[in-house]
Amino acid sequence: MTAASPPPSPWQASVLTLFPEMFPGPLGQSLAGRALREGRWGLDAIDIRGFATDRHRSVDDTPCGGGAGMVLRPDVVDAACAAALAAGPDRPLVVLTPRGVPLDQRMVRGFAEGPGVVLLCGRFEGIDQRVIEARGMLEVSIGDYVLSGGEPAALVLLDACVRLLPGVMGAAASGEEESFSAGLLEYPHYTRPTQWNGLAVPPVLLSGNHAEVARWRREQAEMLTRTRRPDLWARHGSATPHALDGQVNAA
Repeated sequence: MTAASPPPSPWQASVLTLFPEMFPGPLGQSLAGRALREGRWGLDAIDIRGFATDRHRSVDDTPCGGGAGMVLRPDVVDAACAAALAAGPDRPLVVLTPRGVPLDQRMVRGFAEGPGVVLLCGRFEGIDQRVIEARGMLEVSIGDYVLSGGEPAALVLLDACVRLLPGVMGAAASGEEESFSAGLLEYPHYTRPTQWNGLAVPPVLLSGNHAEVARWRREQAEMLTRTRRPDLWARHGSATPHALDGQVNAA
């Protein structure tokens, strides 16, 4: 009799931060929190300061060449990275920074389909470039703005990934029909009451005709993408006519 295969290891996230108490934060609530408690994914917040080597637990120093602020030291950051990767060396090492590659749904799905991620949260003026290059870190940005540190960005990235893990969301179709999954923004949603403040639910959604519902949703998604995100429409417009076909829920 062949022995049963062991269950796959849960998706594991490690966050390197000067503020480990910020985690799991909102990720400890709702579906992500329940999945964390059920062991569908794991999270460890590693204090970068724990890898300082002097009695003052220094993690930063003044920037070479002058200028305001402080820079995280490469030796301290490298030691923290080594500790995190020891528990999962196949995970990508990501540093959250405004100058990084923009985070999008395709990147999120790639992370979610892997063994997990190691996220480095910067502070102060930044991180010594040498450790970023030596470790081959992937620099990722969640938007064209500046935060006080990488922790909020890490929470955003983790939330986007965790909800795609098996068993986290109630219905797999929910993830397939959302904004960006088919290269389009998501269509509008409606629920009961069908009349509210003089506003009615579009009749097609009450018709019971699934083909018409699918057509309406596709048209709405295309219209919203054209008007609100012409950059997305330019990239994906030629592929959208059938992007939502078959993705129909009963009204």
